[in-house]
Amino acid sequence: MPGHFEPLPGGGAAVALDEVEISIIRSLAVQLLELIGPGPAENAPDDPLAELFAEGPSEPPSDPVLRRLFPDAYSGPDVEAGSPEEAEEQRAHSAEFRRFTENDLRAGKRENALAVIRSLDALTMAGDGGAVLKLSPGESEQWLRALNDLRLAIGARLDVVEEEDTDLLYRLPDEDPRKPMVMAYLWLGGLQETLVETLMP
Repeated sequence: MPGHFEPLPGGGAAVALDEVEISIIRSLAVQLLELIGPGPAENAPDDPLAELFAEGPSEPPSDPVLRRLFPDAYSGPDVEAGSPEEAEEQRAHSAEFRRFTENDLRAGKRENALAVIRSLDALTMAGDGGAVLKLSPGESEQWLRALNDLRLAIGARLDVVEEEDTDLLYRLPDEDPRKPMVMAYLWLGGLQETLVETLMP
């Protein structure tokens, strides 16, 4: 079980984590929460109906990590516009889509990160300084989404776009200042992969 998730009888997943691993995941989840920012409920009107129809931003975020977490729906490297008019139409569609979806997307990502933090905070440490994290099927899915967001965020900082970029990370020299971030990126990838396997029927 060390270093990877295993399925639990009846559903869910478990993984053994040491104190350092727990600290790293928790710290990354907290940083992700800070990056995503507070939810609309923090400064929303008292009227819940008004909050339901509150509009979000229409422009992509300036931070490259947030752009990776909240990409445009109708533009990007895989979407080509044939003319300036088509490009403008794509931008308009993306802005409209973002305005009505980004607040909900942010709320979902915050909930997933919070679920990670809460489950780590609830752990009982063993005498050897480690603990076994046991997740229900629902918690496993939240963890899976949070791990994906964390890898997207770190990948954006490392300029990982293609699979070949990941291959280059393995060859970085130990003295490269990006090495700790790379190690976290690869380790989270391993956790994510084994968690996916536990959720497969």
